[in-house]
Parts: sequence; C-alpha cells; structure tokens
Amino acid sequence: MRITGFVGFTAFALATLAAAAPAAAKDKLTVYTYESFTAEWGPGPLVKKNFEASCDCEVSFVSVADGVALLNRVKLEGASTKADIVLGLDTNLTADAKATGLFVPHGPVSDVDVPGGWSDDTFVPFDYGYFAVVYDTEKLKTPPQSLKELVEGDPGQKIVIQDPRTSTPGLGLVLWVKAVYGDKAADAWAKLKGRVLTVTPGWSEAYGLFTKGEAPMVLSYTTSPAYHMISEKTERYQAASFSEGHYLQVEVAGITTTGAKNPLAEKFMAFMTGPGFQDAIPETNWMFPAGKMDKPLDPAFDRLVKPAKSLVFSADEVAKNRKDWVDEWLAVMSR
Repeated sequence: MRITGFVGFTAFALATLAAAAPAAAKDKLTVYTYESFTAEWGPGPLVKKNFEASCDCEVSFVSVADGVALLNRVKLEGASTKADIVLGLDTNLTADAKATGLFVPHGPVSDVDVPGGWSDDTFVPFDYGYFAVVYDTEKLKTPPQSLKELVEGDPGQKIVIQDPRTSTPGLGLVLWVKAVYGDKAADAWAKLKGRVLTVTPGWSEAYGLFTKGEAPMVLSYTTSPAYHMISEKTERYQAASFSEGHYLQVEVAGITTTGAKNPLAEKFMAFMTGPGFQDAIPETNWMFPAGKMDKPLDPAFDRLVKPAKSLVFSADEVAKNRKDWVDEWLAVMSR
C-alpha cells in the first residue's frame, strides 16, 4: 500500500508540476528594419502574423529611422548583433554591407522579379520603386517636369528631403542628382538648397511634414500617390514625371552571421518572396512587389507615373563613391 500510495502521489505531483510549468518558449527570429515597415499601417504587422502562423515561432522587429541607419547600426554592433535578418537595405548599400563580413549567402529563393533581373547570392529583394517628387496639387499648380526645373525653380516653393547619411531615399536623391549632373552636382545642390525646407532623418518624418501642409513637395516615390488614391479616395497628391528619368530603388533583406545559426532565418527569406509577404507590400509599403502575389495590383497602380528612363548606379560604384558624394552634398547643405 505504501509503494502504491507513493507511486500514486508521485504521478499526481508530476502532473501538478507539469500543469503549473510555463509553456515551452517559441523559437524566435529577430528582424532589424525601418520604422515605416513596422508601423501599424505598414506591412510589418501582417508579415509578422503570416510568418508566425507558418512557423509557430515569434518574430521580433527592431526598427530604426531608415535604411542607411540600419546598416550603420549593424556595423556598430558588429558580430555581436542580435539581428538574424536585416530587412530594408537597398542595392545602393549591398556592396558596403557585404564588405562588413556580417552577412552570409542565402539559400535557394524563387519567384524574384525586379527590373534588370536578380543574381545576388547574399541579398534578396522584397520590393522596388522609383524615387519621385510628390506634390500637393492644391498648392502647386505647375510642378517641375525635370530635375533641372526642380533645381532651378522658385525658392518659395519648398521641398522636404531626407538625410543621405541615415535614409535610403536621401541617398537616392544624391545618386539621382549625380546621375543627371555628374561633375556639376555640387552646383545643382547649391541651387536646390534654397528650396529645401528641412532635411529629416527618415522618410516617415518627411512625408508627415508634407501631408501636414508644411511644404508643397516631398522626396518620395512614384508609388506614393497610390496610397492616397486607394486609402483616401483622393488624387490630390501626385508624383511629378521628370524628363531625365527616375532613380530606381530595389529594397533587400539579408541574413547576418548571427542569423546563420538560426534555422528560421532561411525560412523567412524563402517566405519573403511568396504571397504571405508579397501580398502585403503594394498597399502597406506602397511599393511594387518583387515576388509572387496571390492577388492582382489595384488598378490605381496603372495610373502612376511611368519613368521615361530608369537611372541606376551599380552597387560597387556606389560603394566606391558614396562617401565622397554624400560629403559633397553635406558641404553644400551645411554652408
């Protein structure tokens, strides 16, 4: 009886302890990205929900102001970074990112479709778009029709731009000006400076100032008006079509040396090019999808500015010249 009683008591005690024990912690994936991605209106919440449902895991987003700030943070943290994946760099930063030695090649991915094709073994695109000057049609009846007209236009008609030291759109504008003006870029910045209301750390702050009416123009994307057409049912905000063409941005994600030890990182990269991620991109990140979707784009995307020419520097060319070109911008803007 004592043995039976002891066994019975032990079984009861173990069952009680099991019931009281906390559930096993889920596997975790840490993704560094930019603030507008993780905002409640951005793609982050839906991407998190969809991936967690597919992996029974936990996704933790860590956000900074913008894409260049992402690379700066990972460089600062070095091999001790907690990021498994960095999402929100672009092709203007990939050569610099590879040079850090903090990123590893990815596994097989499919359904990638971006202008010019894709062959990078370390980074995978998740969306793309073209930089543009977005303007308020109620405040600006005759928008600039070229970068030259923007540079040489009325200083009373202001624009909000982003800092190329922290922001990928800010860097994109530096490259756009350099692509069009070449050795005369410093002169162009000197003329444009009088039209710049302010320079913000990231895209979100700049676009917020624009929609609050602080300036009639903002550096953004040809796709930005789709948000206003679809979500706000208004065509008040439009992108100006520039005769010289528009600079292309392809946004990418990569696995860090930390993430190389986390099996979820490869799973996320494969997931990123599929509908669970891509369906969220057009109407939350307001960019073109770089992978497979299960639904068509809203017809509003067909009414957007179609660049006459796609401007782009190679990743290696940007890596070689970025510091000098940004310093050129800074020298003029800080005077």
